[in-house]
Amino acid sequence: MSLLDLPLLLETRRNHALEHATLKILSPKYPARPMGGHSNPTGFVILGDVDIDDLRDAAQEALKRLCAGESDLAIHPGCGTNYATSGLLAGSIAWYGLGGQGKWTKKLWRIPFILPLAVLAWVLSKPLGPILQARVTTEAKIGAMEILSVEMLRPGMYRIRTRS
Repeated sequence: MSLLDLPLLLETRRNHALEHATLKILSPKYPARPMGGHSNPTGFVILGDVDIDDLRDAAQEALKRLCAGESDLAIHPGCGTNYATSGLLAGSIAWYGLGGQGKWTKKLWRIPFILPLAVLAWVLSKPLGPILQARVTTEAKIGAMEILSVEMLRPGMYRIRTRS
């Protein structure tokens, strides 16, 4: 058993996949509205100004389609994994380039060389985010998951509880 298959991590990864699928299904109905989510082992939260019935229908459809094998629904272009991957790689290049001993004033001449390298790392890292989503942060094979409830916590914040 791998670390990613530990119960709490696996449930979070499955809920993350369902969260992404729900947002992908819901987004065409609300094209100009920002939406986001956060997953944990017991479900996920959706942030956005949406109708609760539309959200409930999207979550049920997402569950059905993931169970039918539509694993591409688990990968979302707006996932924080994408941003974290790009930021970490580009930031690491910049940090490494400005590291070492010496005064900052003597390191400033490095910036014209480091900046293009950091931008290159950022561009080249773009395909890594979706790969990490597919292999690490989501699990599209959601098993016998079911949606227990969809409730509004407050306007613009909804809690979807699940169970496997």
